[in-house]
Amino acid sequence: MEYTAVKFKFRFEESFVADLFVQFLAENGFDSFENLEDGVEAYIPSEEFCEEELMKKITDFDYQGVQLVEINAIPDQNWNEEWEKNFFSPIVIGDKCVIHSSFHTDVPQVQYDIQINPKMAFGTGHHATTSLIIAALLEANLQGKSLLDMGCGTAVLAILASMKGANPITAIDIDTWCVDNAMENAQINHITNLDIQLGDAKLLKEMHFDVILANINRNILLMDMKVYATCLNKQGELYLSGFYSEDIPILEAEAAKYGLKTIECKEKNNWAMIRLLKE
Repeated sequence: MEYTAVKFKFRFEESFVADLFVQFLAENGFDSFENLEDGVEAYIPSEEFCEEELMKKITDFDYQGVQLVEINAIPDQNWNEEWEKNFFSPIVIGDKCVIHSSFHTDVPQVQYDIQINPKMAFGTGHHATTSLIIAALLEANLQGKSLLDMGCGTAVLAILASMKGANPITAIDIDTWCVDNAMENAQINHITNLDIQLGDAKLLKEMHFDVILANINRNILLMDMKVYATCLNKQGELYLSGFYSEDIPILEAEAAKYGLKTIECKEKNNWAMIRLLKE
């Protein structure tokens, strides 16, 4: 798959607006981001990119101070190699879990060792939304519980869940690259109880789970909340992330419509994670 890289320069008066703009890009087809000193470089599948349409949407963004400075077409390539050169460094979460790639040699010894070769898939653990759910899962009892990783990306969450005893596990993503990468990462970590599927919430008909993980974005979470609630077994738990702290009340209100009660809420760098219980 060919990608287009679009570089933006920021002159926002408030620093939090940069996160809002990245979320705006994510809601408009961009799926990977590299933070720059004065902005961000965002990546979108070339077949989904239209410069004219993007510029129209940027003019509707609520804040002034963003400039599109460069657009580059990126041919299909070895993304593992690119991550190795530029982006991915090992991360330790909660002193119990380390996430690293095959090219890392000096890795701390902890209880859960996860090897990820990320390609272009989101979910190395570096982003606050991923690390928030990982931290929560490290404290959870998943033994023998059926689990869904919705919008799985690299499948890092599903892999950790399997290591913690969840079984069976389903992982779903709309991106073929993510599905391929999830399969690769499951094999690398010797995970054999992971069913990886290409698609969206329409696949969940007739499925039921004890635990659902959904690290996506606010709009998708709101749209699919009813589906998640329907698929969740009684006393099951739903972990939501991929949204900002200010979105918490909106998501909690929508969840409450379907009998989901908040039992934990965590925030990090203005991003948030909610854990809900189906009573």
